[in-house]
Amino acid sequence: MLELKEKENPMREILLEKVVINLGIGQSGERIQKGIKMLEKLLNRKPATTIAKKTIKNFGIRKKETIGLKVTLRGKEAMDFLMKALKVKEMKLSKRSINAGNFSFGIQEHIDLPGVEYDPDIGVFGMDVCVSLKRRGYRVAERRIARAKIGSKHRITKEETIRWLEGLGVTVE
Repeated sequence: MLELKEKENPMREILLEKVVINLGIGQSGERIQKGIKMLEKLLNRKPATTIAKKTIKNFGIRKKETIGLKVTLRGKEAMDFLMKALKVKEMKLSKRSINAGNFSFGIQEHIDLPGVEYDPDIGVFGMDVCVSLKRRGYRVAERRIARAKIGSKHRITKEETIRWLEGLGVTVE
């Protein structure tokens, strides 16, 4: 008799959608320019600027002032950067930082990343790393024509996100 091996459905495979690196600098001017230089040197990408939505006098922030930078990575370079960033965190993440299909963590100093040296002209920046996971078929919720909802069985749960991280060698506490 032939033994039937149950194959896992390829649509259920969890994939890395994107990694977003965010620098919340909090002020415009020279510090923003140094942040742009650092991200271009680190990621070989030109970062997008983020602007303040409202004026906060106590922090010295004006509405529509540039106060941060962000870069979105996808594909192989997203996975490469994610592995470097996780090494900084010693391959450990808190359960609180994990959500259904997403997780994020902070890096105190960008010079902790492997292969990055301190440059006195630029200084030291901290950054947030936000990671989004997806399954094949998620496009139906994003497309313009014949948009549909993602079924509850096809959504990624928190437990599946933790299993995906453990597959990378990350311990979740």
